[in-house]
Amino acid sequence: MKGPLPESDSGNGPFTDFETGSTAGPVLPSRPAEAPCLGCPALAFPVRRAINCRERQRTVVVVDMRLRRIGPALLAAALLAAGCRGSNPSPGESPASPASPPAGQAQVLAVKIDNVAAARPATGLGSADVVYVAPVEGGLTRIIAVFSAKIPDVVGPVRSARETDIAVLAQYGRLAFAYSGAAPQILPALRGASLVNAAQSDVPGAYFRQPGHPAPHNLYVRTASLPAGRGPAPPAVLAFGPAPAGGEPSTGTTIGYSSASYALSWSSGSWLISMDGTPFLSTEAGQLRAATVIEQKVGITYEPFAEDATGARAPVAHTVGAGSAVVFRDGRSYPATWSRPALAAPTAFATSTGQALPLASGPVWVFLVPAGG
Repeated sequence: MKGPLPESDSGNGPFTDFETGSTAGPVLPSRPAEAPCLGCPALAFPVRRAINCRERQRTVVVVDMRLRRIGPALLAAALLAAGCRGSNPSPGESPASPASPPAGQAQVLAVKIDNVAAARPATGLGSADVVYVAPVEGGLTRIIAVFSAKIPDVVGPVRSARETDIAVLAQYGRLAFAYSGAAPQILPALRGASLVNAAQSDVPGAYFRQPGHPAPHNLYVRTASLPAGRGPAPPAVLAFGPAPAGGEPSTGTTIGYSSASYALSWSSGSWLISMDGTPFLSTEAGQLRAATVIEQKVGITYEPFAEDATGARAPVAHTVGAGSAVVFRDGRSYPATWSRPALAAPTAFATSTGQALPLASGPVWVFLVPAGG
């Protein structure tokens, strides 16, 4: 197996991802419906039963919040000491038959998706229930897409995980998380988290490279070949319902990062999404749309280690706590606050007067924006 490949977000400099596995694979179909049979026995994978330790993890998080923040290695050690273990496919084990989800839970999959210019258009992103846009090195962004109601056959391009992802996804229970790899320093935290790790190194047969796209922006995943994850579906995590009174009419807005920008435009009952001045497309859906868009202001700290060959350190977005936000729905904008008291708790939104602020039915995009930025 190959070691880490140096990669870059732009494709023009030293690589930053930590990916393993073959650099060649089947050609990505032009439409997911034309994908080869995903039930092929050759793509079967072993699945190890995981311990659901969300309650134990919540105990650890109380300590973490008091200390403000502990490093990934210490976090992993604390989780393991509490008896909390992640779930990973293990070579040599028999494939597990998917079990019926417990009451109130569903199949939930998250995929880390590349979104720089060389990676667009995306594939499968139009089916996501919730899309989180998170800052990464160099002022760029990457996407954490959560799927449950409809899981597409193929999703990508897939990129590497960050520490931010662990906290964002904890509110969805023991979901499956597909990613290309991760920096060695955060792998213990990923392995100790209450999720099903489905990285390229865990399930190499599920991933393939798409010819015609430059590496590292050409890695895709066949979702049917991934281990199943279970947890509360997005409607059980985020509150949906009628809009409250108030808000201001809005035809659109821009949301900026230091090296990436997004534009929203209200059209035909949803927000059209553009990135860096061009429509943000997904191959199966055209221009991406959202029923609700949230600009969530979060605190940012930085990893103590270099994430890539240039020496850049990855930002960590803190999504447990409270802060300000703006919620866009139904052609209106609402000044808001967000709160999330613990890692396993859902994020709640309220108006500036403290009234609950539910989201509109349909896809949700959450932009994690540095507070004060």
